Amino acid sequence: MGQNSSKTPPSSTQHVFTSESPVNFSPDLINALQASPETDSTRSKDLELHIQQRVHSELARLDAEHSKRLSELQEQISASPDSTTNSIHPDARTPDQSTSSGGVDRKAAAEGDKLRDLSRQSVQKEIDMLKEKLKRRRMKEEVVKDKAIEKAKGEIVKCLRLNDRRPLDCWREVEAFKEEVGRLEKNFLGKVMD
Repeated sequence: MGQNSSKTPPSSTQHVFTSESPVNFSPDLINALQASPETDSTRSKDLELHIQQRVHSELARLDAEHSKRLSELQEQISASPDSTTNSIHPDARTPDQSTSSGGVDRKAAAEGDKLRDLSRQSVQKEIDMLKEKLKRRRMKEEVVKDKAIEKAKGEIVKCLRLNDRRPLDCWREVEAFKEEVGRLEKNFLGKVMD
């Protein structure tokens, strides 16, 4: 009863297929295959080398394209007129901008005024954003400077250092810290809601 195993032995990994018609190879083909010095490992090595060469050539081509594009962009940047000097100094004209007619001067002055107005607006927006950040930072500093929270935090750290093997014994200190944080949250919400 227990002498026979319940599992059948695994079948061989080879599969044999029989064909209905006989397969015949010419003796020249058989001799050529037997005389060939190539093996599976040499074929796989050759294939790997071929793949590496293709990858290397493709990477070299991409690198050449990128360096060409980079040099083109650098030439375009160096060839383009510097627009920042015109916006900073609208009265400074290049020789091609100087004309005898007053219409062009008025037009350039109007464009300079527009640029100054735009820069004024953007500077004002930036100042407002910085003021807002400063207000938020003050609120954070108030939280950090709260003595009761600092004391409760110190008590938790002290308890955890004393009870390093039994951190659950510090539940009283954690509850005190939670109460202080709750008090601070109520104060904060009171300030924000008003």
